[in-house]
Amino acid sequence: MTASEKFTRGLRTFATDIAQGFFEITHNSFAIVGLAVMFVVITLTARPELREIGEVKLFSWLQTRQIAVTGLPSELDAIDRATASNPKDLPKQQAAVAYWLSKKYRVAPEPLSALVAEAYEIGIRTKLDPTLILAVMAVESGFNPFAQSPVGAQGLMQVMTQIHSDKYENFGGKLAAFDPVTNLRVGVKVLQDCITRAGSLEGGLRHYVGAANIEDDGGYAGKVMAEHARLQMVAKGRPVPLTVPRSIPVVAPVEPDNSPEKVAVLFNS
Repeated sequence: MTASEKFTRGLRTFATDIAQGFFEITHNSFAIVGLAVMFVVITLTARPELREIGEVKLFSWLQTRQIAVTGLPSELDAIDRATASNPKDLPKQQAAVAYWLSKKYRVAPEPLSALVAEAYEIGIRTKLDPTLILAVMAVESGFNPFAQSPVGAQGLMQVMTQIHSDKYENFGGKLAAFDPVTNLRVGVKVLQDCITRAGSLEGGLRHYVGAANIEDDGGYAGKVMAEHARLQMVAKGRPVPLTVPRSIPVVAPVEPDNSPEKVAVLFNS
């Protein structure tokens, strides 16, 4: 027998002895499985890159199975990205505002609750009354996050996306204009700049709507201030009607005038 043959035979004997000893110690299948699991855990702990690869492959497999069974992809973080929250979890003031706006503008209270909470939070940072922020949203879009004006104002606060595209860069680009929370934050920044530039709240609103250099803003500032006042009352717990009643003047009845000229005026009015 040559030296190489002796060496090979020795290795085989050594391997056989180790295997026999191993199976004598782990004489049942549960012990073998336990040792295997422990070995894998130790390996993954020592080699984080292997653990990461394993997690990616496992998630990919689970997602494939999810699609095969339900026809829908599995997105575990979807609930975290949802722009909605339970109004019952809000402080009393905010909940009252959310429910009132929900009824008036016929929008679900859950997404409105998320917007109300964000308005109150950003209002503290920017020193703007949160009910003013919500009033601007109400007048601008009626809380429609996908609203767009003929001149290109977009989203909840009708920000001119092309003009303020730089403000969306930190949020991933101009398409973020249709994300409700992002649009709210950018809109508040624009509103804050307008108020600072104008030196007053009413003047800032005129700047915001693009009527800084014209005499008539179409009643925009007045509408926002009126809604702002109503929301302040709602936040204080006072009853506020959802619609503003119109005052109809009472006049004495007059004899009907059926002349052709009068009929034409009434028809065209």
